[in-house]
Amino acid sequence: MGEVNAGGMLDRREVVNKLLAGRKDLLVITGLGSASYDVMAAGDHEGNYYLWAAMGSAAMVGLGLASAQPEKSVLVITGDGEALMGFGALATIALRKTANLTIAVLDNGHFGETGMQVSHAGRGISLDRVAASCGFSWTSEIRDDDGVVDLRRRVYAHDGVKLATIKIKAENLPRVLPPRDGSYVKNRFRSALGFEPI
Repeated sequence: MGEVNAGGMLDRREVVNKLLAGRKDLLVITGLGSASYDVMAAGDHEGNYYLWAAMGSAAMVGLGLASAQPEKSVLVITGDGEALMGFGALATIALRKTANLTIAVLDNGHFGETGMQVSHAGRGISLDRVAASCGFSWTSEIRDDDGVVDLRRRVYAHDGVKLATIKIKAENLPRVLPPRDGSYVKNRFRSALGFEPI
């Protein structure tokens, strides 16, 4: 513990593309920064809800959405830095046992948005093990494409709250910016949920 053991060999954009392939009505919440850029690079969708300036909130927003929409599958895609900011959320999510929620942590072991400093995950904190100790139904550390494909299948199974740490390369890719107009994103997402725009 404490020595640098950052990231893995998977390409973050390829991982996100694989997770979202054939998604249909999957609802996706993104952590701020690179996770939002990765999801946008995979293709904008009315079921995407991009968080801006809300570091540490992605998992709890996902919990709220999964609780309100129990018939839909909800996937939170976030980074290790953002997940660490909302560390206590894992305990709350485990206690709620929301069966349709999956959290995918893109773990490069760095705080990518603030200068690529080594994160706590890069120094040995395993978010999947933390989630397991809190009582998540299924957790995994993914280091290969087969694991990503398995995770995509699990996202649609409403059999308990799940979290996977996906070990990706530490790289700073070009930004693909999602929409930032709050009214536009909110109304488009309301449409995906079957509500009238406001």
